[in-house]
Amino acid sequence: MDLFNAIILGLVQGLTEFLPVSSSGHLVLTQKILGVDDQGVTFEIILHFGTLLSVVIYFWKPLWRMVLAVLPPFKAEYAKDRKMILYLTIASVPAAVLGFSPAKAAFESVYDKPAIVGLLLCVTGLLLFLPRLLAKRGTGEMSVKSAVAMGLGQAFAILPGVSRSGSTIVTGMVAGAKSSAAAEFSFLMAIPAIAAATVLEVKHLGAIESEVLTSYLVGVVVAFVSGLIAIYTVLAAIRRGKFEYFGIYCLVAGLAAFLYFTYGGA
Repeated sequence: MDLFNAIILGLVQGLTEFLPVSSSGHLVLTQKILGVDDQGVTFEIILHFGTLLSVVIYFWKPLWRMVLAVLPPFKAEYAKDRKMILYLTIASVPAAVLGFSPAKAAFESVYDKPAIVGLLLCVTGLLLFLPRLLAKRGTGEMSVKSAVAMGLGQAFAILPGVSRSGSTIVTGMVAGAKSSAAAEFSFLMAIPAIAAATVLEVKHLGAIESEVLTSYLVGVVVAFVSGLIAIYTVLAAIRRGKFEYFGIYCLVAGLAAFLYFTYGGA
């Protein structure tokens, strides 16, 4: 992989990781369009590490409070932070179970089927309209119910083309959490999910050829910077009630990808 393609893919990964448009789906489609040899899940995980850094930097204050919350003498002022840790643990279980199950291989096989990825991107588009269609927008803070719902949404998003941020934010809203609370919790959920995936792929890093190592590192930096931009963008869109606009984009992009790779693409 050359430097140009690494920059493009890093930019795509960073922007789409937190925008509700599916980073994995866009990476699959972009690699196919660029004609880049399939880099596999390992390259995607490396780029995910860049976005992991961006969410850690953005949310360093609440993350630091969570660290203090679990240190003796367990001050009462950190009670909400301990509750948040509990919710994050609950929300991480479904994806973790699926990640170690035989179904994971079936999910990952979709990476080689760009037309199906396009259809799944359309599913994401429809999903983003769900709160409006159900006339159900949460108004409360995070709860066990919304944490469980968002955990299931994150597990579903293992499929490339299904947006992790989109599915978790929507399921959180439908389960009763207000949009801003669901969005912030969704970003925090990304930390254990991406960190766990990174750890699982560490064993493959030694197989990376030295001539592409620089390109990979540049991709990580680009993913980090664009990831920060995406976080600001999503939070601003939610505050302004523009979340469904991403749904329109997913429907158009997904349909275009399906038609291209079914009838015109390689």
